[in-house]
Amino acid sequence: MKKIIFALLFLLSFAPLKSWAQLKNNIIDEVIWVIGDESILRSEVEEQKLRAQYDGTPVQGDPYCVIPEQIAIQKLFLHQAVLDSVVVSESSVMNQVENRLNYFIAQIGSKEKMEEYFHKNTSDLREELRDMIRNQQIINQMQQKLVGDIKSTPADVRRSYSDQAVDSIPTVPAEVELQIISFEPAVQIEEINRIKEKLRDYTERVNSGGTDFSVLARLYSEDTESAKRGGELGFMGRGQLVPEFSQVAFNLTDTKKVSRIVQTEFGFHIIQLIEKRGDRINCRHILLKPQVSLAEKEKGIHNLDSVTNQIRQNKISFEQGVLAYSQDKNTAMNAGLMLNDKSNTSKFEYQDLPPEVAKVVYNMNVGEISKPFSMINKSSNKEVVAVVKLKSKIENHKANLTDDYQMLKTYYEGKKKQEFLNTWIIKKQKETYISIDPAWQNCTFQYPGWIKK
Repeated sequence: MKKIIFALLFLLSFAPLKSWAQLKNNIIDEVIWVIGDESILRSEVEEQKLRAQYDGTPVQGDPYCVIPEQIAIQKLFLHQAVLDSVVVSESSVMNQVENRLNYFIAQIGSKEKMEEYFHKNTSDLREELRDMIRNQQIINQMQQKLVGDIKSTPADVRRSYSDQAVDSIPTVPAEVELQIISFEPAVQIEEINRIKEKLRDYTERVNSGGTDFSVLARLYSEDTESAKRGGELGFMGRGQLVPEFSQVAFNLTDTKKVSRIVQTEFGFHIIQLIEKRGDRINCRHILLKPQVSLAEKEKGIHNLDSVTNQIRQNKISFEQGVLAYSQDKNTAMNAGLMLNDKSNTSKFEYQDLPPEVAKVVYNMNVGEISKPFSMINKSSNKEVVAVVKLKSKIENHKANLTDDYQMLKTYYEGKKKQEFLNTWIIKKQKETYISIDPAWQNCTFQYPGWIKK
């Protein structure tokens, strides 16, 4: 036996270097960076690269340089968070985990395909996402703690603005403010009965064992995203579902039976329980939406035409028209003023408007009222008829202190916060033990201090 071992060692000692390199390339995993007491594995880099592809997040540069550096920066913040006792809400973490899993399933097509793609079962993937999202929330809180005291005075903003070259002053895109009157044309009772009859037929086919619920959902459900997954919604809490749907879904106990027909603002549903897990539920549903007849749509447009004629003739104001006729619950009590969810203001860039609205208002003048048109209401996903009034419009322009002070203040503070974090990272690099595998050093890093000379 000793002779055999000696012979093997002898052969290995004279093995060509190329063969050893080939063996190294076949290593399942290896430590590529060490940051303080923490290591970064090659597998972590590969997994983040894969996840970025499915998140649609572009990696700016060589991923085998960019991703390890991003992980290293995260570890610096996580280490500081431990020292500062920064913690996050576990329920918030789990909500994001389930949302991310549901997103992956929606994009890939099914839970099975997701597991095949990531080479992991859903439980393992859930735990990995849990750690990743918890760490990201901790990092966000840690960064906020570091820069939370950075504020700016009007003098700071004016000084920053005057010190900038003209070419570097940001351009503000055109913005508009709009008021809207909209309502839903009536759905005829015959159409509602037709929808309910279809759902009763689907229910009978599933309850009798003749057809699988998921097959019917793929074929007929008008919730196009969940239909791709056989109607599966993924794990959700009560607050993530509309009340009418939530009440019925959380009362289901038999995974083989179908619920009664449920009406919500989105249409009519039937539901099948998949699994309950604590205060969360996973279920399938089939959604059918009653269609508005052409006659009812034309009637709605005619009625809105009459309203706008009264406004143009100064018989009523636009605001009075909103109170009397608008059924848009998001704007009816706000004089019809549309609010931008993205900026939490009443100002919209054209790209942030519903496409039907953007098309109508693009060539309008301030104070002008559009002709009636049909559109899909984003909150209810139903077709409505509407008119809009252009309340104000700011053309494309270079930012200035008079019109854009708040935007310039936010821009200035963001710049100062990023400068502070950059300085903090450089300081932590100097204070932290760092070792990088030579094969991973041939990079142009954002922060060159990783490789100490």
